[in-house]
Amino acid sequence: MPLIPVKVPLVVKKMFPKYIWDIPTNDKTIYLTFDDGPTPEVTQWTLKKLAEYQAQATFFCIGNNIEKHPGIFKAIVKDGHAIGNHTYHHLKGWKTKTEPYLKDVARAQNLINDILDQDQDLKPQSQKLFRPPYGRIKNSQGKKLIALGYKIIMWDVISFDWDREISQEKCLDHVLSNAVPGSIIVFHDSVKAAKNMQYALPKVLEYYTKQGFSFKALSF
Repeated sequence: MPLIPVKVPLVVKKMFPKYIWDIPTNDKTIYLTFDDGPTPEVTQWTLKKLAEYQAQATFFCIGNNIEKHPGIFKAIVKDGHAIGNHTYHHLKGWKTKTEPYLKDVARAQNLINDILDQDQDLKPQSQKLFRPPYGRIKNSQGKKLIALGYKIIMWDVISFDWDREISQEKCLDHVLSNAVPGSIIVFHDSVKAAKNMQYALPKVLEYYTKQGFSFKALSF
């Protein structure tokens, strides 16, 4: 059994009200998010699948991966998806002192900004979205990032696509049994998560599209 729940309990959301867990709405809207890219082949596959359903999403990118694969990063932006910061080195906040953590976030953000500013074909992004790797962040880190203008994006439903001990069907069920209008859902465009994610994502897109839902990128 996972140590963290698939569906975040309301009490947890109330304990950390300054973090964004979902987007309250009466509309049939879902917010897909993808962590840990850009990753060759996996991210490109994801972009193609999203395009088939005219679905928009938010990609929380690792700075080191952006630096290795700037072309894939640019493709995400060109397809109209939102970009979020996932630190440069995929740091675990609970095990990292606050100042080095903030410097790592800043390194990733500077890289994102530089790429967007230098390519005239890319639209600069005014919002600063941040998701802590592993969902683990100290209060001191969170407070300082919010003071710097970041929106800290957590989630309502997590697919556990990276967990190789669960089946593809279970990964899909995690989403279909828990997502509601306004849910922020976590997938990963990583090699580790590819098998489960590539099984579940098309079925999630198909199911909710048939139910009249739309998929939007996070925007504040």
